[in-house]
Amino acid sequence: MSASTHWLATATSQAVLERDGNAFDAAVAAAFVLHVVEPHLNGPGGDLVALFATSTVSDPMVLVGQGHAPRGATVEHFTAEGLDHVPGAGALAAAVPGAVVSWLWLLAEHGTWELPDVLAYAIHYAERGHAIVPRLARVLATVEDLFREHWPSSWRLWMPDGRLPQPHEVITNSDYATTLRRLIAAGAGAATREGRIGAAREAWQRGFVASAAADFTARPHRHSSGRDHAGVIRVEDFADFEPTVEHAATLEFRGVTVAKTGLWGQGPVLLQALAILDHFEDRFLDPATADGIHTITEAVKLAMADREAHYGHLDADEADRVLTRLLSPGYAEQRAAMIGARASMAFRPGDIGHASFRPPLVEASPMAAGAGLGEPTVQRSGETRGDTCHLDVVDRHGNIISATPSGGWLQSSPAIPGLGFCLGTRLQMTWLDPAAPSRLEPGRRPRTTLTPTLLLRDGEPVAALGTPGGDQQDQWQLLYLLRTLVFGQTPQQAIDAPAFHTTAVPSSFWPRTWTPGGLVVEERVGTPVVEELIGRGHAVTLSDPWSLGRLSCVSRDPARGQLQAAANARGAQGYAAGR
Repeated sequence: MSASTHWLATATSQAVLERDGNAFDAAVAAAFVLHVVEPHLNGPGGDLVALFATSTVSDPMVLVGQGHAPRGATVEHFTAEGLDHVPGAGALAAAVPGAVVSWLWLLAEHGTWELPDVLAYAIHYAERGHAIVPRLARVLATVEDLFREHWPSSWRLWMPDGRLPQPHEVITNSDYATTLRRLIAAGAGAATREGRIGAAREAWQRGFVASAAADFTARPHRHSSGRDHAGVIRVEDFADFEPTVEHAATLEFRGVTVAKTGLWGQGPVLLQALAILDHFEDRFLDPATADGIHTITEAVKLAMADREAHYGHLDADEADRVLTRLLSPGYAEQRAAMIGARASMAFRPGDIGHASFRPPLVEASPMAAGAGLGEPTVQRSGETRGDTCHLDVVDRHGNIISATPSGGWLQSSPAIPGLGFCLGTRLQMTWLDPAAPSRLEPGRRPRTTLTPTLLLRDGEPVAALGTPGGDQQDQWQLLYLLRTLVFGQTPQQAIDAPAFHTTAVPSSFWPRTWTPGGLVVEERVGTPVVEELIGRGHAVTLSDPWSLGRLSCVSRDPARGQLQAAANARGAQGYAAGR
């Protein structure tokens, strides 16, 4: 079974499975297709986070494809540039790209296919073309002037005829196809499959890709600061990156083990929220009622406040201590007791006996974000400016993976001539405050919002799920878990049901605003529910009926040998397939 945020990625994954590739071969092939067909949502210059388990080792593992800050990315350098924050667009905000190297690692370690076969799908769509989805056309429209006036390399790549492409028009990216062919050619002489994939990694990290990216982004170019800056990433930074694999953070909830990233991601937010909500009766957990929406929202606000205060790239011992305290039953009970009958307007991180960070709180203004600013995710109105990507795969052997690729979207920074992509801006999620646990520091990973999920029952993996959506990712997944684990809905019913999320937390993306009491709900929840929420003090924004969340999932029943998949109907883009 396969599910993803774009039908061509799902079709690619399923084609690999049909040809006896395993789940990891299928995921890697689909991921490279996502670079081509959703370039406004992810790219080769970005990053990824994945959770996976193999048919022989069921323990959930986290593949950390999040790159670190380059050696030259220091607070002193940014302040010398006249900046008090990391810009939301421009190569100065680029972390070392982790996506491609991490996918190649996964293919070499757990896949079975040769690299040319895996990349053939992405090369086909890059060379022969694909129909652009309406959201991609809208994103290109927002950055048309930026590209024309300041980023000519992006203008030439995305407006090749000197005009804005229209929805459903077929576009190509021959430069990226050439890049992929050069990666394949780099390993042609190696004696083993692993050696051939390793040679492609070398070409990326120490060869033509790293050289072209470092040389081009070192030239000053326009950033979201409104000024021109040069990037600081160098070839040696590319060479420094190594994907890592670590054990997942877990929590037991209603007979299921929920597996997430550690504190360098936002994954523990979901675990914290579940731990808090486990102290309430089921009637307060129903996402279809005012009682449920209120209680769930307040629990999320508390967990997200802890994210701001305590999460970051901590050393192993410190991370273990912090996570143990945040997920302890006693702490969850304390946090649950703070939820009252009315919406809280306060930012309330908890005291866990550990140094905490309190970010400056800036209330959101009605002004829209500028071109290329921040992550292309969900606006506080509920309108989707872009988002990111997600894919889930499970095979007949029991291999399973949930992956959220992101970063390096085409509006991040200028396209690198000849490569067909740009670098990302993940460093915008760091602070220039040395007291922040997610501070900017060379070699340090930024805290990421990428947060896929694996579920296990009796030690066996039973589901992989996730969604794009920045700060909303764990919020929407929480609704799915409550609907399936507490109220017995099917995966598709849970995905299709009306969604909501809070904006009463500082955004992870510049300009890092928040809306005290903010709550965005799909209008399908109904007028009586909305009126009751307003009466409880929530600052409610009504979103379009089918607008929030792009969740997908695959699942397996080991006892019955049955596989399932489900995908999101919103945006008419996600797709699930299998047999």
